[in-house]
Amino acid sequence: MKAVESSRLQRVLGALAGVAAACAFTVGAAAPARAAATIVIVNLNAPGVGFNDPTPVAPVGGNTGTTLGEQRLNAFRRAADIWGATLTSSVPIRIGASFVPLSCTATSAVLGAAGANEVWSDFPGAPRTSTWYPSALASKLAGQDVATPGEPHIIARFNARLGLFPDCLPGSGFYLGLDDQFGSQIDLVTVLLHEFAHGLGFQTFTDDETGAEIQGIPSIWDYYLLNNRTGKLWVEMTDAERAESAVSWRGLSWNGPIVTAAVPQVLDPVSNLAVSGAAAGTAGGNYTVGDASFGPPLSNPPVAGQLMPVVDQPTGTGLACDPLNAVNSLAVRGNIALVDRGTCDFVTKARNVQAAGALGMVVADNQPGDVGGMSGNDASITIPSVRITQADGIRLKAALERRSRTQSGVVASLGLDTTRLAGTDSAGRILMYTPTTYSPGSTVSHYTTEAKPNQLMEPAINTDLTHEVTPPRDLTYPLLRDIGW
Repeated sequence: MKAVESSRLQRVLGALAGVAAACAFTVGAAAPARAAATIVIVNLNAPGVGFNDPTPVAPVGGNTGTTLGEQRLNAFRRAADIWGATLTSSVPIRIGASFVPLSCTATSAVLGAAGANEVWSDFPGAPRTSTWYPSALASKLAGQDVATPGEPHIIARFNARLGLFPDCLPGSGFYLGLDDQFGSQIDLVTVLLHEFAHGLGFQTFTDDETGAEIQGIPSIWDYYLLNNRTGKLWVEMTDAERAESAVSWRGLSWNGPIVTAAVPQVLDPVSNLAVSGAAAGTAGGNYTVGDASFGPPLSNPPVAGQLMPVVDQPTGTGLACDPLNAVNSLAVRGNIALVDRGTCDFVTKARNVQAAGALGMVVADNQPGDVGGMSGNDASITIPSVRITQADGIRLKAALERRSRTQSGVVASLGLDTTRLAGTDSAGRILMYTPTTYSPGSTVSHYTTEAKPNQLMEPAINTDLTHEVTPPRDLTYPLLRDIGW
């Protein structure tokens, strides 16, 4: 039986030995009578900080703790209860947890991180020989605790300063309520469900940047990561092939049978921009789009109209950051507005083109890259919006060069392609997150951001997430089942 500390986790979390030595004691567990697995939270905070912070607080969202530390612990217990009721294991799962200062600025912050503390291979009952399994899963499969004595199965730490100081995302701290009614704050229970899943095994231990395996041994994940262009699994690839597939946008799929069977229950049809019309020429066809978190979701029958560009800059671009002038208002009224990304947020652009009478909005990116979604909230926005790549924007603008002030002859239709599910490959398998620009800590070990509805295990938290980890809402637990849970 072989074991190593997870090198990936150590890179993310850094050395935790000093923190653990300060104070380590069991503070909560999911009761076996109520759950299929027992999850124990091991407090790694020193007295007076983190879970032990005595700052008085008022009850919030069903969290009746009277101190900041107690409310943090209650949120951990809720996330542990949800996973405990979902998993099956005869071995209690220990999560070494702490709240500590993490990197942050006034506009951005690290929320936290978690992962397996150790990985094991060739333990008693291992389904595959010479394969790394996370400590909690290895213990479940062995029917006994294989972890190093005194070591937790999962290590997790979260930002103790978030939203509480002017230099750490002020006003956007953790919501400690248990009811998912987080408003403008960041729901801690959702973040914990995501991070606990990483520790349970929602991650590969093979280096996704170099493709190198730990000690030449693959991760259990590598048996299910499929290059959907070559048909090769990660366990069949060279290091270079794995590294290449990790930055192949839409090129890496999860090939597990349990996830694939659940995909049709969970994912919705893919959003689509269809371009047609006499003047479309070679720009005609279907376009991959990113969805907006504001305004109505795309649906069928589609919203259609002539595509008309907003032009409000000397460079010929249109930012739509201010109310549209008379010429641009005339152009977009009753049509689909094409605007450029930049300067102001997406919601402002949508608000301005809607006020001018546009039926919908297409935002062209202002730099090369993969297609992405659009964040923001405004209940007053009633038109659909999508985002396209810079290359697609250039292509469409070329087709619009011969337009008049009110007509282009290029028809844009914003609707759904019911032959495909959002975030899947041509065979209906869910895609993994493999942006063409490598993203440390996010690449490969998350689902694609193209999934709809948004999934818990995407690389960024989304405001429409619930506290569910199973179908018909979420595909996190099916993946854990694929690897042995």
